[in-house]
Amino acid sequence: MSTGANITESVDFLVIGGGLAGLTFALHAARHGSVLVLTKTDRGESASDRAQGGIATVIAEEDSFASHEQDTLRSGAGLCHPQVVRKCIEMGPEAINELLELGVEFTRTRDGRGNGRFDLGREGGHSHRRVLHAGDFTGHQIMQVLLQAAEANENIRLVENHLAVDLIVENRPGRQPARLVCGVYALDVESGRVVVLCGKATILATGGAGKVYLYTSNPDVATGDGMAMACRAGAEMVNLEFVQFHPTCLFHPRAKSFLLSEALRGEGGRLLLADGSEFMHRYDPRGPLATRDVVARAIDFELKKRGDDYVLLDMTGLDGDFLVRRFPNIHQRCLELGFDMRRQPLPVVPAAHYFCGGVRTDIRGRTSLPGLYAIGEVAGTGFHGANRLASNSLLEAVVFGRLAAVDARNWLQRCPSPLTPVAPWDPGEATDSDENVVVSQNWEEVRRLMWNYVGIARSDRRLERAWRRVEMIREEIREYYWNFLLTPDLVELRNISTVAELVIHCARQRKESRGLHYNMDYPRPGGPEWEHDTIVRRRQDGKLVSSQAALPYRWE
Repeated sequence: MSTGANITESVDFLVIGGGLAGLTFALHAARHGSVLVLTKTDRGESASDRAQGGIATVIAEEDSFASHEQDTLRSGAGLCHPQVVRKCIEMGPEAINELLELGVEFTRTRDGRGNGRFDLGREGGHSHRRVLHAGDFTGHQIMQVLLQAAEANENIRLVENHLAVDLIVENRPGRQPARLVCGVYALDVESGRVVVLCGKATILATGGAGKVYLYTSNPDVATGDGMAMACRAGAEMVNLEFVQFHPTCLFHPRAKSFLLSEALRGEGGRLLLADGSEFMHRYDPRGPLATRDVVARAIDFELKKRGDDYVLLDMTGLDGDFLVRRFPNIHQRCLELGFDMRRQPLPVVPAAHYFCGGVRTDIRGRTSLPGLYAIGEVAGTGFHGANRLASNSLLEAVVFGRLAAVDARNWLQRCPSPLTPVAPWDPGEATDSDENVVVSQNWEEVRRLMWNYVGIARSDRRLERAWRRVEMIREEIREYYWNFLLTPDLVELRNISTVAELVIHCARQRKESRGLHYNMDYPRPGGPEWEHDTIVRRRQDGKLVSSQAALPYRWE
């Protein structure tokens, strides 16, 4: 792969990632300056695009902000930041109105009794129907509208097939700020060149890291790039032990962990063992509508106890015409794979789905590094705590996209200029690799050890084994990385190994079970002393250390 000449481009707002959070930020920031949105593959390829369930917000008269807050706090198991929860929920209706003005069409009632009111769904952990949806492809509907708006905006440029490699950070000894994020080095996937892209404000909107695990509902782009880059640059990371496993992904060799929306259970779907018996009420009085951590753990326990490959999601008790109308995408995909959910239960298993932690931010999306913001799944905002409430992720993306854009506009007016020109990418003496088997082998090994040792149920012994092995793998990757020219697979392997290290490190620190983190050696939540975030950063010598820096961050 040729390195070619370096190309430098400078904008006001450099957005890395083109999902819901990134595009929301871009549309707001474009009112105040130039925006470049960088996507690693085709525009629109993101976890946001795959979101089936919808976006939770208070719309119904019988609902309230207080109720939504309480549901979110209960799901978060004591680790949500109440002020962040309140802000996100109270901004929800305004954010929805903006989406409606852009042209998003959420499903409305069709029975003649609702006068065109929104058809609100209910999902696990919610005490009211408050999930706005567009059939069962809500994310795709929203993304298409936002992409069209971004493409029509003369201040926004979308650049596809560019994979961010590392943040550009200027060290400024004796000055304030002492360190400044100036942009990113990015691999042009088509040409093989590493280009320099500069931004007065750099926004990580890179999504999650489901590909760290062997089985995931996430698209292939979810390799934790933003988390890994931020960690290498020295940003504070938070709560990465809390990885949400979606309870119901279709079990089929050709399904690639196709997600079966939680809304199926919200409409009355039952979870059954292979012998047809129900089991969820043995684990939680809410039954199939318990929060995702409870349901996924119950399924995992039953599968391991019984030796079965899957449990069953039974929708046959509902009207068939309603199922086809409410879930057209799921119905069609299941038919393609040989299942008719109107007539037979569907085999399901849990799969890695969502990271509740990430790059630590304040309520404005600021990270601990001046000039760097993080929004969406890549960020640890304090909204989700130890377990995300269903359909709160899209809400967080649109709210924090707006909040970060407001703050970044102000940052633009006072941000310092770099002291020296940004150095071009230096490949050193790297050559083309003739040992790509090393990359594929380590890809497989990282994902398998994370699934087996750092999955739904963990133990101290499993975590120690995972830690020792991932450190050996990371050393092999470091050596390979500096000896050979970059490829997308190598960049992503480096990133998933970094995220794996962070997840294991954080999980080792938490000697209790809380939310999504279940350690068999400590099966119950600890006392009040454990109701705190797990904060970590990487020192310049490469070691991960605990950090207790206070929020909000002050860049001025």
